[in-house]
Amino acid sequence: LLHWTRRMIEIRKQNPAFGLGSYTELPSSNPAVLAFLREHEDDLVLCVNNFSRFAQPTELDLSAFRGRHPVELFGGVRFPPIGDLPYLLTLAGHGFYWFRLTTAAPPTARRV
Repeated sequence: LLHWTRRMIEIRKQNPAFGLGSYTELPSSNPAVLAFLREHEDDLVLCVNNFSRFAQPTELDLSAFRGRHPVELFGGVRFPPIGDLPYLLTLAGHGFYWFRLTTAAPPTARRV
């Protein structure tokens, strides 16, 4: 629990949008899921929260961010790019995602 809490604090410090950014709620196709954006200068963070104890799917209209890649903040996992269609996510019971929406090109794979 201590390690997890330290990691949460570290991520919040690395992303000024959490404390200083604007708050914009996004419509979700599932009433058990809350999604919102925090934006401060060039830091854009998408937060998606499941308030149900059961796994829940949701679709989010992220078409305004077409071409960006959600990168999960805890593990740095890069999710598929955002397109014109609603963005589908499935969250575990009481689960959440924090994503940085990046415009950077994907890293090139090194061949050995």
